[in-house]
Amino acid sequence: MKKVLIVSSSLRSGSNSEILAHATEKGAIDAGNVVDFINLKGKDIKFCLGCLACQKTFKCVQKDDMAELINKVQNADVLIFATPIYYYEMSGQLKTFLDRCNPLFPQANKFKDVHLITSSYDGSENAADRAISGLKGWIECFEQSRFAGALVGGGMDMPKSASGREDLLKKAYELGNNI
Repeated sequence: MKKVLIVSSSLRSGSNSEILAHATEKGAIDAGNVVDFINLKGKDIKFCLGCLACQKTFKCVQKDDMAELINKVQNADVLIFATPIYYYEMSGQLKTFLDRCNPLFPQANKFKDVHLITSSYDGSENAADRAISGLKGWIECFEQSRFAGALVGGGMDMPKSASGREDLLKKAYELGNNI
């Protein structure tokens, strides 16, 4: 049994990336894992100030929802980030979240495998390449961690398109079920 943290970064309720993330959640739960699903929608997450105080105190000086979220990241065995692709990159919400995880850099963290789930209008094979590259850059800062793969959901031109994509829903479920 592993502790799995899924972070959905879309601000749209029932978004394509969130639908895929919930399918992954179901697979992970069915496999006997403990899953915590977080949606960044409605969370108070300020931009990183770049003050680097967190490198000494292991806490951010800002008072918002990130203190609790950072603790969840630090104590998870597996991280799964879900994002819509905006302009061929991860959402700003996810990027801000990752930036604010800076207090984790000098600490011991449990998470090893880090996955990415994306959804995009563009159905091309490389629509999520920049988002994947950005996440890999973040992962490189944590020696114990590795990029475990991406589920790239392209060709979704309408909200909730993922609900009708049995191929992607199956892959998302299997991602979670094989953790």
